[in-house]
Amino acid sequence: MAHKAGFVNIIGNPNVGKSTLMNAFVGERLSIITSKAQTTRHRILGIVNGEDFQVILSDTPGIIKPAYQLQESMMDFVKSAFEDADILVYMVEIGERELKDESFFNKIINADIPVLLLLNKIDKSNQEQLEEQVGLWKEKVPNAEIYPISALEGFNVSEVFSRIVELLPESPAFYPKDSLTDKPERFFVNEIIREKILMHYKKEIPYSVEIDTEEFFEEENIIRMRSIIMVERDTQKGIIIGHKGNALKRVGVEARKDLEKFFGKQVHLELYVKVNKNWRSNDRQLRRFGYSKD
Repeated sequence: MAHKAGFVNIIGNPNVGKSTLMNAFVGERLSIITSKAQTTRHRILGIVNGEDFQVILSDTPGIIKPAYQLQESMMDFVKSAFEDADILVYMVEIGERELKDESFFNKIINADIPVLLLLNKIDKSNQEQLEEQVGLWKEKVPNAEIYPISALEGFNVSEVFSRIVELLPESPAFYPKDSLTDKPERFFVNEIIREKILMHYKKEIPYSVEIDTEEFFEEENIIRMRSIIMVERDTQKGIIIGHKGNALKRVGVEARKDLEKFFGKQVHLELYVKVNKNWRSNDRQLRRFGYSKD
């Protein structure tokens, strides 16, 4: 039997369930999931291997109109998802009626590759609303195959994955067959810590934060990590640390527990907070944190 392989890129508005879907496909928590918009900042690859196929899934940031340089870099990751896709997965949720950027929408309806439109969160709808939404999206994206799904509940997820495998082009594998992702271990340390900050802090704080894991030493029974939480202003540093350091301690304890599950061994995590003024609008800093495509 011929081997199939290809790039399946997941795009859509913020908070429609792209990361939940990719994690469901891969069977691992590669993308962080919170109820806040713009949780995903990078383009993250998750790789699913079978005997005769390799699906390379790409989770991208939610499509927004950029307000500062970091967001422009995030939208560059979305643009690149159109350039190398073999299959495009366009996710919407029940009640949604448009993509927030018309130029991206035009790329979807004029795509010359297979497009799967996934109508997510159908567990929050009734039959009448579902039928109306399917009709709406058939009209808006006539080139797409439409699948109602619930990524969170797992409804129709395996059917969509089977269809993806059917549509893959014949090709040898692009990555070693035991690969799960293209990202290094430190990337997932950073993302797990950032997830806890998204969960526990409000307003602008989570969006002003970047994590830099400066040390990662793996020993036989323990991994020792030292991570810096970067903020833009001194006031944000105080909020992250909290009264007597309690807020920072909570982030550290919760992140360590998730890291131990992720790596399957004991973790020693040291967290520090530093001010890195206006890093979200600084080209050099954005390149340092991996937001440049160069």
